[in-house]
Order: sequence, then structure tokens, then C-alpha cells
Amino acid sequence: MLMPDEILNALLSSVEARRSVALATVIAAPDPAALGRHALVWLDAEPLGQLGLGELEAQALADTRQVLASRVHQTLVYPTPAGQVKLFIEVQHRPPELIIVGAGHIAVPLAQLGKLCDFTVIVLDDRPQYANRQRFPQVDQVLALPLRETMRQWAAEGRLGLDSYVVLVTRGHQHDFDCLLELLDTPLAYIGMIGSQRRVRTVFDLLHAEMGIPTEKFDRVYAPIGIAIGAHTPAEIAVCIMAEIINIQRGGPARSISDERREKARQRRGRAETRNP
Repeated sequence: MLMPDEILNALLSSVEARRSVALATVIAAPDPAALGRHALVWLDAEPLGQLGLGELEAQALADTRQVLASRVHQTLVYPTPAGQVKLFIEVQHRPPELIIVGAGHIAVPLAQLGKLCDFTVIVLDDRPQYANRQRFPQVDQVLALPLRETMRQWAAEGRLGLDSYVVLVTRGHQHDFDCLLELLDTPLAYIGMIGSQRRVRTVFDLLHAEMGIPTEKFDRVYAPIGIAIGAHTPAEIAVCIMAEIINIQRGGPARSISDERREKARQRRGRAETRNP
């Protein structure tokens, strides 16, 4: 069966717009009329097309959405009284996006490096005098919006995902605190937070003491951020951050500055569990 023009055009538009989409195709079904039927599924919109699967349709589309979130092609199999139904889910995921929260002096070279490495780059700050096109002419989006509220909205809408790399380079630990509250339970490829060991410890201690967040949740945060290259200038710090992101993205062997902090935290938790089984 040929793909309907409506679905083909929507698929091409999504790919051109760098928008994640999954194409579900019926490759086996008891009803020959369903074979070859297609549907498109997005994370943030209603599906397009009909698979002709009757009562199984809603479940198949929901499962397709889960496959899209996983970013990996997959074949779904459903046993039914009439026979087996199979769907092939082809995932067209968007390119990795670098979300820079804070538009200060490090954000400028970091945004340039992100574009150079083919990331979609978004800069967010609540200060229009910093978050503007004059400072960031090359990025995909520059937004002057409240930090925590925007993070909360994006997380709730499913705007963030496993292709999102979030870098917190804000002007103070209160903003880090606020953003982490919204991000710690959100599926992300990476969360990095700039700051000294002391600043990082202060933020994590506050989140644990005031919000009751389990300390193991902080293990996913790369803080202090980056790979140790002896960086001093904003451009050098941007290089060490981007190096860490690429290392995570590609599964590289380099150690992060934050690895030692994470290892010590796990050891402390292990000793505590031994004392209090």
C-alpha cells in the first residue's frame, strides 16, 4: 500500500523542521486490508492516520509514542484471537539540542561550540539585556523568560527528552536550585551545572534538606561541570563543557570532573546502608 500524501507530507515536514516523529506501519495482520497501513505519532501532537486495527488501535498508537520516546526503531507484536499483528516503528528523532540556561559570559562561546557541533542551540535567561539576538546571533532560539517556570512548562509538555542536553550556567545558586527542582525527574540526556565544589554542595544540601530529595538523584547531575583541561577563560570553560557533552553523547572514555564527587557520594550511601540495614 502506498503511503497517503497527507502522511508523507507531514513526515517530510517533521524531518525538515527537526521534529521527532515515528512512522508506524502494519507489517502483519489477520485482516489483509490493514497490511501496509501507516500512522504518524509525535510526542506533542495527536497522531495522524489510521492503522485499521479496531480495538487494538489506541494501544498500538500509545506504544508507538513510547517507542518514539526511546529513540530506537522497534517491531511491536500483538497476539490476537484472529492471529498476530505486527507493527514496524521507524523513529525519526530530532538532532541533539543544547539548552543553555543562563546567558552570561560562558554561554556565548558555549552556544558557538554547540552550533559548530551540529546541536540545536537554545539560550534561556530571564534578563532581556543578556538573552537577545545581538549576543547570540547564531543560535536557533534565544528566550527571555522566567527560568523555573519555563523548565516546569517544558517538562510538563514533554518538550525535553533523551536528546536534550541542559547546561545550567546561571548567575546564582538559587536559580540552579529552582531549575534542578524541575529537571531532576525529567528524562534528559545530560544535566550539567557550573560552579565550585562549594556551590554544588550548597545546592544539593539545600535540595535534600528543604525539599527532601534523595541524594542519589544528584548522581545524574554533572557538577562541577566539564572535563578537567585546566580551563580558565570563558572560551576554555566552554570547551571543557562541550567536551563532556560529546563524551556522554558518544560514550567516550574521558572522566568528568564530577566523577569523583559521584563516587564518594555512592560510597557514603553504601556505608550508611551497612550501618543501618
